Amino acid sequence: MVLVNCVKMMMVTGRSRGMTTLWSSVWAAVVVSFLIVAQAKAQDPELGDDGLYHTSWFLDSFLELKDDVEETTAKGKRLAIFWELKGCPYCKETHFTNLTRDDISEFMQANFEVIQLNILGSRMVVDIDGEELTEKQLRNKYGIRYTPTLQFFGTDVGAMAKLKPKQREVARLQGYLKPKHFLAMLQYVQSGSFETMNFRKFLKVRK
Repeated sequence: MVLVNCVKMMMVTGRSRGMTTLWSSVWAAVVVSFLIVAQAKAQDPELGDDGLYHTSWFLDSFLELKDDVEETTAKGKRLAIFWELKGCPYCKETHFTNLTRDDISEFMQANFEVIQLNILGSRMVVDIDGEELTEKQLRNKYGIRYTPTLQFFGTDVGAMAKLKPKQREVARLQGYLKPKHFLAMLQYVQSGSFETMNFRKFLKVRK
């Protein structure tokens, strides 16, 4: 807002000093460009004290997964856990290359709530079945071996609590996928295609 007012002031000052409309327009264009760049930078992932990059629209969770699934489902979305590790280059690539793309970020925010966890972390998490574990212990429980890994969960917490950990997932993305295929994975899960086909078949069908 301050910069927008500056544009108006420069244009008025320009007229009062006999500057041409073209000169004022040039200044306005410069400031508008600055605004766009500043906004883009503000949306960039930030490196946290934990050594992980953080995307602003990830879910700020109390790490009680049963509640997170229920609240996410009530919104018509699906819960996902994004597992990362300090210094993981492909985690960083996912944040800066994939999650900053408008088509991906908009689709993901519209259809998913994402919790970020550290595979070596010590924060306490209450699992869907009520078991309280550290992030590292939870990672072992679900057999998470690579970073980044994105887990997509079911929506019926009652049914999931009775299942083995891996059976609570509807899909899992392990490692880095380029934006085109990353978005396709999101669409695969959101559309419910995981119920009738694997991801490779989905990629062939959608071409």
